[in-house]
Amino acid sequence: MSRGVFVKICEVTGSALAIAYALLLASNTGYEVLGFAILLISTTLFAAWATIDRRWAFLVLQFFYAVSAIIGLVRFSV
Repeated sequence: MSRGVFVKICEVTGSALAIAYALLLASNTGYEVLGFAILLISTTLFAAWATIDRRWAFLVLQFFYAVSAIIGLVRFSV
């Protein structure tokens, strides 16, 4: 798989998952754990994309999103 194709997969899939995460949390239907798990996957894809494209500020942002996803998973899974 070429670098460009991998970056496009990370970008598109990560964006779709981020939208799903936002909708799950905003819906307030009790799917917060699923939403934060999806956020963690999305963040991982965006971090891969940031690393490949050497976008270090974006990578740092993904670190903080991952931390917030982990906090959300811990908080809502109790």
